[in-house]
Amino acid sequence: MDDSEFATSFTSTNTFSRRYQIFLDKIVPHAVARWITTSILLVLFMMRIIFSQGWYIIAYALGIYLLNMFLAFISPKFDPEFSQTLEQEDGIEDDQNGPGLLPTKKDDEFRPFIRRLPEFKFWQGATYATIISFFCSFFSAFDIPVFWPILLFYWFFLFFLTMRRQISHMIKYKYVPFANFGKKRYSSK
Repeated sequence: MDDSEFATSFTSTNTFSRRYQIFLDKIVPHAVARWITTSILLVLFMMRIIFSQGWYIIAYALGIYLLNMFLAFISPKFDPEFSQTLEQEDGIEDDQNGPGLLPTKKDDEFRPFIRRLPEFKFWQGATYATIISFFCSFFSAFDIPVFWPILLFYWFFLFFLTMRRQISHMIKYKYVPFANFGKKRYSSK
């Protein structure tokens, strides 16, 4: 490969990545449309799994990945439990690690909820994972024979166990990771 072929391939790759980034930038404000599209992809993938009666391992891996991303989405970026442990050990507050970002006492000032995984990155990861899973379901090498009810039971067990822990964390530190639920509203008067 000479220099001109390399420059041409580099330019076309660079052009594609720029166009893709422009596309991503344009769809950022359209959260509902993005999530509807991803939901349709998930339904198509699940229909493929149900009608083909196979590829349960891929569906299970996708479910575990989406659960992990959802937990990161509803978790605060700076964990107050970890921050309080640091304060007790060191006796000082480290602003870089973000101790005390969530109010732990009634008199604490309000600080906005900062997610560990932003919504757009959550959507992007979920969409990529669904597309990859759908693609993998066309190859028989990924159709490993398993007893699917065990995988389903185990996924629900993991879901309830992790959500119970996450909800108790939310109650303990008094935060709600969802948009406007439970926040004070001020009138325009």
